[in-house]
Amino acid sequence: MDLGIRGKKAIVCASSKGLGRGCAMALAEAGCDIVVNGRNAELVAKTAAELRERHGVAVKEVVGDVSKPEVQKALLAACPDPDILVNNNGGPPLRDFRELDRTKILEGVTQNMVTPIELVQAVIDGMAARGFGRIVNITSLSVYVPIPGLDLSSGARAGLTSFLAGVARTVVDRNVTINSLLPGKLDTDRLRGPHEAGTVEDPAAAAARKTRLSADVPAKRLGTPEEFGQICAFLCSVHAGYLTGQNIPVDGGLYVSAF
Repeated sequence: MDLGIRGKKAIVCASSKGLGRGCAMALAEAGCDIVVNGRNAELVAKTAAELRERHGVAVKEVVGDVSKPEVQKALLAACPDPDILVNNNGGPPLRDFRELDRTKILEGVTQNMVTPIELVQAVIDGMAARGFGRIVNITSLSVYVPIPGLDLSSGARAGLTSFLAGVARTVVDRNVTINSLLPGKLDTDRLRGPHEAGTVEDPAAAAARKTRLSADVPAKRLGTPEEFGQICAFLCSVHAGYLTGQNIPVDGGLYVSAF
């Protein structure tokens, strides 16, 4: 399917690896020019090179934590008039809520609620004036299904969800949409657990880990960043202009609900 977004410009936050990388690759495949971002300069450069080589699109690199104001400014300087914004950022680590102090709570809320709101504020009026905009927020299935130990992540992302639900309805008449993707168990470093950067997982151990983690998933497998990215790209397409304010689980059927 031609997504109709060839030549569009996309900022994809936290896109050097994992789900953000999957989204950047899918958007580049659709012909979008990409601003790729991440905290590790080496990974950012590697992903940017792959995007250019595979898809022949223009790619700009912005290294740093997207929750930092100076990094947000750098993203917007690299792409002052984006057509597409994919909000993404790492979540707080698994931790009993009793261990959270005010500083940790505010850090989590800044990373997973305040930061995407600030970026939406920065780009939404320009999108509306130009008559095209697609904003996709990568949140978490924990917005719907709270996970003990990820209370801070769940709370911050749920706050973002409610905040933007109203905003989405104010700009859809100008062809700007805001939707969220709620990943369940996808095969990223976060599910792999702590490991040294650059280490290769033993194939047998990887297979056992994936079998164990996917046992309660109706699809009986983990999702991939690549298929997640393709869903994101569709939400960014010209075909999705009548879809806004929605939260779409990408979870292999893990979240059980008829509605």
